[in-house]
Amino acid sequence: MKIVAGVLAVVMCLAVAPILAQDKPTFPINFTAFAVNLNQGPSAGTVQIRLDRLSTAEERETLIAAFKEGGQNALLRALQRVNPRVGFIRTPNSLGWDLRFAWRELNSDGTSRVVIATDRRVDFLEARNRPRVNDFPFTLVEMRLDKAGNGEGRMAVAARISKARDGETIEIENYAISPVALNNITISR
Repeated sequence: MKIVAGVLAVVMCLAVAPILAQDKPTFPINFTAFAVNLNQGPSAGTVQIRLDRLSTAEERETLIAAFKEGGQNALLRALQRVNPRVGFIRTPNSLGWDLRFAWRELNSDGTSRVVIATDRRVDFLEARNRPRVNDFPFTLVEMRLDKAGNGEGRMAVAARISKARDGETIEIENYAISPVALNNITISR
């Protein structure tokens, strides 16, 4: 029985491995990560990210143009208008939150980098008790994945985006002290 389970696990890994290594991956793609947050009292738990599609080049250009023309607030408005969503993010005991942008860079060795952005969820108590909360309206995720879709990443749950001094690059300021670490990212169908 153990041998059958082991062979089945290997077959499943081989079937899932090329999902992100392809030029045109098959969707949906589900990621699971162990998130470690060392801010405001250490906490850890599982985070699930589902991508139903990647953003188009046109959507990306629209967001870049909005940011260049109007900064963070214009980018936020443009991001909120993206429809349909690219996926969602959730913890096992929460409702999902829509993701608005997902971009993948595929490297020649089969590894990839996935960048995800969305407007961040702000509940009533947070909005009422923390007046600076609207200054940090984005949730940003970066995952670096091997050929099999396993890897590590970071998530800034509340971030502000501004233009760097050179005017061409962006700077990300995290409302918290450090980003949430996404460890042991795995991919599944």
